[in-house]
Amino acid sequence: MDAIRLFIFGFGDTAQQLAHKARPRGCTAIGTVRSADKLQTLRADGHEALRFGSDAPLRDPALAFAGITHLLCSIPPDAAGDPALTAHAEDLARHAPGLRWIGYLSTTGVYGDHGGAWIDESTPAAPTSDRARRRLTAERQWLDLGARLAVATHIFRLPGIYGPGRSALDQVRAGTARRIARAGQVFSRIHIADIAATVLASMQQPRPGAIYNVADDEPSPQADVVAFACTLLGVPPPPLVDYAAIEASLSPMARSFYAESRRVRNTLIKRELGVALAFPSYREGLRAILADEQDRSR
Repeated sequence: MDAIRLFIFGFGDTAQQLAHKARPRGCTAIGTVRSADKLQTLRADGHEALRFGSDAPLRDPALAFAGITHLLCSIPPDAAGDPALTAHAEDLARHAPGLRWIGYLSTTGVYGDHGGAWIDESTPAAPTSDRARRRLTAERQWLDLGARLAVATHIFRLPGIYGPGRSALDQVRAGTARRIARAGQVFSRIHIADIAATVLASMQQPRPGAIYNVADDEPSPQADVVAFACTLLGVPPPPLVDYAAIEASLSPMARSFYAESRRVRNTLIKRELGVALAFPSYREGLRAILADEQDRSR
């Protein structure tokens, strides 16, 4: 892989995992965060970081984008649109002449509800929530920008994301885990390490306009994941409760998740990008997270 200078809008867990995986391949990364505290923490850890948010555009876009070859956006759009595009689309056109790859982290929510049926990248987008509709709009805007700049642009549609510090293990420990039963309801999910590996594979094998579903092999009921986390931690699982009995107590966002059910097929990332999932199901993922926690505590 030629030398890469990667700019990341939204330097969260997944983006940091990508930067870590790409570093041995000659990639340097710079990412944005919203808060001053997070900025200081990342810089103290040796990361290049800048402050950016919908109310705080980059202070010096020309300097920020100098020399970048790749760009990833992981920031969700808000009601006003995609903040990165709103603030800096024209700056990218002016100040990033070496840009040759763009990636956008979207959501499988753009497919809407399929009653638990399998879907793939050929399934038409049919978002049912405002949040998913905003994502689909942002996808199209990034693809349009890539076409205008003649830069290979890629969309990565993600289901539920989990990883260290953000998994069912943490919910069980915090006492917030619930086992909710709804007939036929399944969720797809993906470990942050497998997202990073897929994005890195795309950076090495660009295909302009590509859309990829990035999910593991085993869509599963939420209750099964919580039960397995409890088994790993050696604690009894919370009681199984019927969705109808607790629907009124759920947040609007939680209810929106349970309004949809689909099984996300991941064949394309395997066939086209050669991705071999490190965590093909939640079982491998949760075991690895717990093992890493135990190693760090020794």
